[in-house]
Amino acid sequence: MDQPGGMIAFEVKGGLEAGKKLLNSLELCTLAVSLGDCETLIQHPASMTHSPYTPEERAEAGISEGLIRISVGLEDAEDIIADLKQGLDRL
Repeated sequence: MDQPGGMIAFEVKGGLEAGKKLLNSLELCTLAVSLGDCETLIQHPASMTHSPYTPEERAEAGISEGLIRISVGLEDAEDIIADLKQGLDRL
């Protein structure tokens, strides 16, 4: 590894359903609730780690319906970007 990884968080328009649709359309990024690995991991807290909470409880905690979290891994950056782009293009 010659570059550091990183954590990225962003919002998708369309809330809960758009977040699930994005994650289900990815091909390279791995869907996982753990964000610590050498591969790129992605999660949608509203439908995964924080799904037991009500929308109001999630909002109080700053977890929006469209929040996406990515832990960038060691894959080629262009491959990660291409995977995210093709997923976002489907929304």
